[in-house]
Amino acid sequence: MNAKLSADTSSWMQANGYDPAQINKRGENGDSALMKATREGKIEVFKELIDAGADLNIKNNDGNNALWFACFGDRCDLIDLLVEAKVDIDNQNDNGATALMYSASAGKADVMKLLLKHGARTDLKNLDDFRAIDFASTEEVLRILKNAKN
Repeated sequence: MNAKLSADTSSWMQANGYDPAQINKRGENGDSALMKATREGKIEVFKELIDAGADLNIKNNDGNNALWFACFGDRCDLIDLLVEAKVDIDNQNDNGATALMYSASAGKADVMKLLLKHGARTDLKNLDDFRAIDFASTEEVLRILKNAKN
């Protein structure tokens, strides 16, 4: 069963509309408590939720998992923790976009390097038949993706 959550984490969940007894229940836009903690960079809440058995691969209404929010926030520490806990690094959202594609489009070179180090696939295509390299928004991003080994 789930590990017991601290009073601080339980209070944070309640303040954000989540039920500490149902850690995977989805809230606004289908976001889970883990997604919200990731988006807000609440590392202690994030770690507790993972330890308590939060579903890493639950998707919100847009088809994104928690990794998307870690990439959005440039949280390399949370990306590492999610990958270590076995998040689906190649999750494709409702448009077929992956976290790597998003990071390429946003010019997030450091995030992309980390995703690639952890084995993110460069060959996946979104619904419009574009790969991550097609979203390269800077020369650095393009160079990184051209040199990627998969």
